[in-house]
Amino acid sequence: MLEEVERWLSTRSWSVADRPLHRILAAKQRTGQTVSVVLPALNEEETVGDIVAVIRHDLMRQVPLVDELVVVDSGSTDRTSEVAAAAGATVVHRDRILPRLPAVPGKGEVLWRSLLVTRGDIVCFVDADLRDFSSDFVSGIVGPLLTDPDVDLVKGMYDRPLGGAAGQGGRVTELMARPLLNMHWPRLAGFVQPLGGEYAARRSLLEQLPFPVGYGVELGMLVDALHLAGLDALAQVDVGVRKHRHQDGQALGRMAAAIYRTAQLRLARGHLIRPSLTQFERGGDGFEPRTYSVDTEERPPMVEIAEYQERKAA
Repeated sequence: MLEEVERWLSTRSWSVADRPLHRILAAKQRTGQTVSVVLPALNEEETVGDIVAVIRHDLMRQVPLVDELVVVDSGSTDRTSEVAAAAGATVVHRDRILPRLPAVPGKGEVLWRSLLVTRGDIVCFVDADLRDFSSDFVSGIVGPLLTDPDVDLVKGMYDRPLGGAAGQGGRVTELMARPLLNMHWPRLAGFVQPLGGEYAARRSLLEQLPFPVGYGVELGMLVDALHLAGLDALAQVDVGVRKHRHQDGQALGRMAAAIYRTAQLRLARGHLIRPSLTQFERGGDGFEPRTYSVDTEERPPMVEIAEYQERKAA
């Protein structure tokens, strides 16, 4: 490991216990910064309500840490929107944000559009499929941004159990993202969960970043933030254990392909010759090919969008 990374681990890796809530709140009051929490959601009726309820109770009613809680529904066919609204979130459908630009499927698309319907100086993203959710996931990663003006982006780190086995989750991280980062961006090798969906950043940084529309958004954001803000502006906080719905191996393969494509574009700023991935499923006549397109689109930095510029000027 690079000496710079070892130093970074000792100065930019923290535990949620390092910043008690009263200290975070005092910093928020002193600096006047506002905090928005965004949950990108697609068919998460079983979990989104509990997450919203915990954040509202712990960080909006009991203490005034979170100023805005928004669920962006990216086309759910279940009761995700109704459940989230009943729990107290502001619910916005992806397609109603920036309607002049047709939306494309993908998590990154939802995160990018969320910048247009939130106003917080700090934006915190939380996946909507988490179980046994703790508000530490929000206060822990928001804390350094409120207390340390030199920090611009904070990732959550945590244990990821799989089938009762500790540390076996995050398979795409271990098989794809971590090797890519260690080989091509070794300064980012210290991140425990580079693909984790729980992270927070200053709006002033997010609005300058391009957003891969799909699963490559977390890796792309981390690499681009490194180049734009520098390693010392990035940090991570241990928030405990993350439990969520695990995807099957083929879905993970498609995720890995999107992440590789995101890395490849950042290495060469070129284009894939064949932006697709063929996988196989056993059918009645043996193994049958299934070909999926790999996300090849990225949204430009939000600060370049006319509607966003107009809102900032208002």
